[in-house]
Amino acid sequence: MRASESNLQTNGLNRAEYTPIEWAEKACEALMAKFEPEVLPPDRFHYHQGVFLSGMEKCWKETKKEKYYSYLKRWVDSQVQPDGSIKKFNPDELDDIQPGVLLFNLLEQTGDSRYEKALHTLVPLLKEWPTNPSGGFWHKGKYPNQMWLDGLYMAGPIAVQYGQTFGDSSYVDMMTFQALLMAKHTKDPATGLLYHGWDETKAVAWADPETGLAPEFWGRAIGWYPVALLEMFEYMPADHPDKAALVEILQDLLVALVKYQDPATGLWYQVVDKGDRTDNWLENSCTALYVHAIAKAVRFGYLDPAYMEAAWKGYQGVIDTLTFDENGRLIIGNICIGTGIGDYAHYIARPTSENDLHGAGAFILMCVEMSLATQR
Repeated sequence: MRASESNLQTNGLNRAEYTPIEWAEKACEALMAKFEPEVLPPDRFHYHQGVFLSGMEKCWKETKKEKYYSYLKRWVDSQVQPDGSIKKFNPDELDDIQPGVLLFNLLEQTGDSRYEKALHTLVPLLKEWPTNPSGGFWHKGKYPNQMWLDGLYMAGPIAVQYGQTFGDSSYVDMMTFQALLMAKHTKDPATGLLYHGWDETKAVAWADPETGLAPEFWGRAIGWYPVALLEMFEYMPADHPDKAALVEILQDLLVALVKYQDPATGLWYQVVDKGDRTDNWLENSCTALYVHAIAKAVRFGYLDPAYMEAAWKGYQGVIDTLTFDENGRLIIGNICIGTGIGDYAHYIARPTSENDLHGAGAFILMCVEMSLATQR
């Protein structure tokens, strides 16, 4: 999984020369060179663009380089119509709610009312979202009663920030309920890890017939959950009645994850708890999300600073896999493509991609957070 030193020498580049924020910029610029913002795939308002551009927004806030702000604004403006409607999105998929997080900063920067109108188009959909018998959000309309860990990242941060921005605390309560419900039903007491999903009705093929749980701990799905909680914490009241319980869930999960870090590379496995299997493989996007979450939890005071050792080891593990193309542009590999819930063989057989948008987004989130760590 490690990139060869000869490759780096051929390209005339040295990983050690770059700071975390410079790596974040290189990832932004690699994607900017490949895609005009208006054609970022897929051809709709979707979290692949949303997480990548969320990372770019954080990079812009750290570097103050206008090109990043301009790029993400161009994508949003290609999707949001003058009346605040969204050109193309699936209103019954949580994945297509997430990019709305980009609207808050644009509204603040420009005062343009269409960004506010778009938020009022998107977020109130959650008030009528279909739920399982316990009140948990379906991940998509075509997946009745299925709660996926990914869903908290798709809906949690945008809803909590919406509640703070527009003075409606019911959105905060809504998403803390979802987070608590998800942890209650997906946490494994033996490992401390979270299963990829839960079907309360036990109707879907992957669901355990007794618990309704998914069969495995998939790397990236677990990563979205703490990243979402930490984003939510930025916009919810410090004295919210659910916060203490959610902080404890965050702490327990991150401490558990550190136990499964590969000691040789610093990376984490595609199926997190089965690193002893020869067909399992090390995956960059989950590692990046875990590193981001550990470092941010330390920054917020939720984890002891000693956990930065694991964060830096994971960060370096990802950096060690990087290569560059013939034009000197960054290539982030070992990224699992978009993946639904399945068994061990399903996850292991998933293809990998290079500079996949949500993998690049996870990488940028990691690098910006590690840059903040260097400033402490």
